[in-house]
Amino acid sequence: MVLSNRRDVRALEVAERHGLEHRVLDRSSFADGPARDAAIGEAFRAARCDLVLLAGYDQVLRPTYFAAFDGPTINIHPSLLPRHGGSGMMGMAVHASVLAAKDAQSGASIHLVTQDLDAGPLLAQARVPVLPGDDPETLAQRVLAVEHRLLVDTLADLADQAAEGWADLASASMTDRS
Repeated sequence: MVLSNRRDVRALEVAERHGLEHRVLDRSSFADGPARDAAIGEAFRAARCDLVLLAGYDQVLRPTYFAAFDGPTINIHPSLLPRHGGSGMMGMAVHASVLAAKDAQSGASIHLVTQDLDAGPLLAQARVPVLPGDDPETLAQRVLAVEHRLLVDTLADLADQAAEGWADLASASMTDRS
């Protein structure tokens, strides 16, 4: 199942082309964020999803999501968590923060989503050097290329683990794919 909070995302087109269930849960359709998050969780629960992936989702999931869906949810984040994670660390703000901190490297992290923002157990990371002359946009382009590869590799690893059950997901050792 593919859910989106925006109508103009490519994932919806791909889902349509492949006959997958998909829909948009627009913010304006709900009284507030907690109601929307409960609906998102309920949609995944009703569809019997084994795993939820957040990719490009720029909202914080509230407790109502976790009450409705108790399966594993993973997120991809454009930094080497725990650095440059947490409140306000989305999109170009992450890359600007990396540059302002004068970090020698950045990268991407995949982590288990918990109610503590960007603080769930790390599943995988890939590193990207910060180059002289980088600005947030050039760094973002290099990190995005690594994110895509990291995501595919991590999902393949998780699919292998799924045969054994999800119980050990939170205790899985982190993979560094630099």
